[in-house]
Amino acid sequence: MRNSILSIVKTVIIISVLVVSEVADGQPVLDYLLQAKAFNASGQPEQSVRILTEALDKQKDNRLLLERAEAFILKGDYSEAIADYNEANNLSDKSGEFGLAKVYALKSDAATSLYHLEINMKTDHKRSEKEIMLDPAFSRIENKPEWRQFWKKDWYSVPEEKISEIEFYTSNGKIEEASAALNELKKSYQGSAITEYAESLVDISAGRFTAAVKILSGLLTSEPDNEKYLRSLALAQERLGNSAGASQTYSKLLSLDVADANIITLRAECYRKTGETDKAIADIDKYLSLYPADRKALSLAGKLNASSGDNLKALKYFSENLKNNPNDPQCYIDRANSYLSARSWDWAVKDYTMALDLEPGNSDVWLNKGIALLNSGKTEDACFDFRKSFSLGNKKATDYISRHCIK
Repeated sequence: MRNSILSIVKTVIIISVLVVSEVADGQPVLDYLLQAKAFNASGQPEQSVRILTEALDKQKDNRLLLERAEAFILKGDYSEAIADYNEANNLSDKSGEFGLAKVYALKSDAATSLYHLEINMKTDHKRSEKEIMLDPAFSRIENKPEWRQFWKKDWYSVPEEKISEIEFYTSNGKIEEASAALNELKKSYQGSAITEYAESLVDISAGRFTAAVKILSGLLTSEPDNEKYLRSLALAQERLGNSAGASQTYSKLLSLDVADANIITLRAECYRKTGETDKAIADIDKYLSLYPADRKALSLAGKLNASSGDNLKALKYFSENLKNNPNDPQCYIDRANSYLSARSWDWAVKDYTMALDLEPGNSDVWLNKGIALLNSGKTEDACFDFRKSFSLGNKKATDYISRHCIK
């Protein structure tokens, strides 16, 4: 009995240590990574280095080192980047090799770059050919003979090449080509995980969302933390209308420390659709703390606050979006809709008018502008707008015309 109690105590202590190690001073690794990526994206690598150094002083994590190395590259400090990639290798075997290949490519050292790229190709950290070819770092060496010689070797298996081909086709809506590539893959690799994943991609592209969910759910039983499977599953769930399931899948991705802030906005949209407004607002506020000028996020924040009854806060977000995007008709429409809900008819008319100056063929805006005019007592002007909306194909305008414009 005493030994059992001691065993339980030891287990609790170990778990507590792990939690402290993961959270450090209360801020998870994921938050540091998201903040650093936001600083890097906004051209502030110095700030990225600062917060990542702060995090690394509390806990050593190869992901923090890899992101700090990226910040050092943006600063042009290649020596510090190399040091971080090497330290990342020490913490997680060969995790920094791709980064080292990039740095030496930037230094125009093709031989050393390709030495590290070859190591990367033989590890679990292997990057796709598309990712390598599109990385601007390698443009420094792509015309060198060593680079051409390197790519004469078959670095990718047939299934890897086929899945890359299918990903390209499905992302570009080329369903027939994707299906043909899938059939080729099935001839030799029927029943393999990579073939099933490929089939799920084709199913999503072709609108067979239920079939895709079934395949991906099966794949995740053996690989529950597979990022590609989870991303595809969330997409299929959303397309199927299962916003609750998609939000859970996005939560799973975030729990795995996938440092992609877009996942937060995707989950926020799912929460909006399931009526979990408070959760959606919390997500979008977190995203805006990283990317305060993002147009889609500001729009969603405004809509969420409007639906929660805080129209003043909604207007603040919409006005901020307009300040950043004065030539975007949707930004005027968002604010006009908020004014319409608040029964501020004249303000709504002004914003709808601005939207129509930029996008005169929007039948919904003509209709809403007509509604605002009608409520402000300008029936004749409203009828002009209703008829314009109807002429653009909006059948909803018919009822307003029959009730208010036919004497």
